[in-house]
Amino acid sequence: MRPLYTARLDRKLLLSASAQCYHLEFCIDALARFDFEAGQFLSFVAPDAQGKEQTRAYSIASAPDANRFALCVNRVENGFFSNLLCDLAEGDTLACHGPHGTFVLREPLTHSLCIATGTGIAPMRGFAQALFPATSEDRSGGKDFFLVYGTRYAGDVYYQDYFEDLAARYPNFHYVATLSRAEASWTGAQGYVQEHAARLLATFAAGHAAPPTSPDAPAAPPDPAAAAFEMHAYVCGLNQMVSASRERLKALGWHRKQIIFERYD
Repeated sequence: MRPLYTARLDRKLLLSASAQCYHLEFCIDALARFDFEAGQFLSFVAPDAQGKEQTRAYSIASAPDANRFALCVNRVENGFFSNLLCDLAEGDTLACHGPHGTFVLREPLTHSLCIATGTGIAPMRGFAQALFPATSEDRSGGKDFFLVYGTRYAGDVYYQDYFEDLAARYPNFHYVATLSRAEASWTGAQGYVQEHAARLLATFAAGHAAPPTSPDAPAAPPDPAAAAFEMHAYVCGLNQMVSASRERLKALGWHRKQIIFERYD
């Protein structure tokens, strides 16, 4: 039987009023340390109004930090667990078990392309915290980390300040936020995440192209498939986006084993 932990909500932040998305930070007071790998998930357990036990999995939105972990949760209409979590007050407790899952950074660490939409940003935040920790040295090993994050509206770009700050401080961290329904005031990227990912790969390939074989030989065109030879892609979000991103990468020559994914529906 899986051990159940009691998680206490220590901090609650509203990330988006329009989407009713919350950043929730929990402590497991009974443990000095709660070990997991960035990208894994926890399963929460609670009885519904009829007394039936309900279980729901949520990706951890942080890297390991003593006995703490974070979630990124959207309120869903008529969703039992999303509403339960979003209605928690600081100090409230909830039962959970885990960690679970294999959506983790592969070893040895390679250049990485991360694609996320909506609350699929949660494990990507965990990856970023693990590789670029605030209180210790850079653990990225100089590998390039590309994050392409898509949502509908500007008000739903979660953790934007955090990722933009990382991109400003680390030259090997690259961040693109793209909107599918951008307002006129939006000056950033627009369109689908998989198309921006393909453009980033082409730029990366151009920077890593093999030199000409002779001074008179023309430079080889950028080859995203060649650049991806020592890369992994991590894709998290709704099924339609995950499938479209996988197909786009495979069309560029990526092997399916290079593409690690997690679906939310």
